[in-house]
Amino acid sequence: MIRAVPSRRNSIADDLRRQITAGHLKPGERLPSEAKLAAHYTVSTPTLRNALALLQGEGLVEKIHGSGNFVRHPRRRTTYTGGRPSAWTTPPAPLRSTVHARHLRAHSPLTTLLNVAPGTPLTEVLCITHEDRSPHSLSRIYIPRDLAPPKLPALADMATHLTELPSPLAEVRETARSRLPTHEEATTLRISASLAVLSITRVAIDTTGRVVEAALLVYPGDRADALFITNYPPEERPPSP
Repeated sequence: MIRAVPSRRNSIADDLRRQITAGHLKPGERLPSEAKLAAHYTVSTPTLRNALALLQGEGLVEKIHGSGNFVRHPRRRTTYTGGRPSAWTTPPAPLRSTVHARHLRAHSPLTTLLNVAPGTPLTEVLCITHEDRSPHSLSRIYIPRDLAPPKLPALADMATHLTELPSPLAEVRETARSRLPTHEEATTLRISASLAVLSITRVAIDTTGRVVEAALLVYPGDRADALFITNYPPEERPPSP
């Protein structure tokens, strides 16, 4: 029987993984520079980076540009519950949020997402949640400017503005899928480009058929679950097996 010989990339990743699991490399600890690690393992820098990429994809190592590679603290998992009237909920402690707002004109693909003409005035609200110093999730909310809360950014306003619309909500459509992050998302969330993210697109529509809010939510796959619950009225419940 011919046994496959582990590649140098996998051997290096295995060794670093063992050190992290055993506690020899502790959460928050900075790894030696890539040049020093490459010299230690007698490999090229690209091979060393490929090994680190495996650990980054597993959520064990975090690369902070300009600072180096760090052992990641265990990330809390977030459960996204569908069907809420707004994408904004208060993150559980100790998560904290930074919120920024700006005005822009609708362009593709926002014109399709909100069913508006090109150039329509919109307000974009960007929210990044953090666990300690590390980014945890990314949200972009788009609202027709005439419906945006008067004081932005403010999480309290975002949590209530859909309940204060001229016409009540009729439905919320949500699409969830797994995909690789964009370069911007990977950089913002400090994750490997090979780590899948949970991407959720939600669109809120009022009783007149107008799209009153569109949200693009991105959660790294190593810390997110999606939960969708359907409640059946008694007369519509499936028969028992």
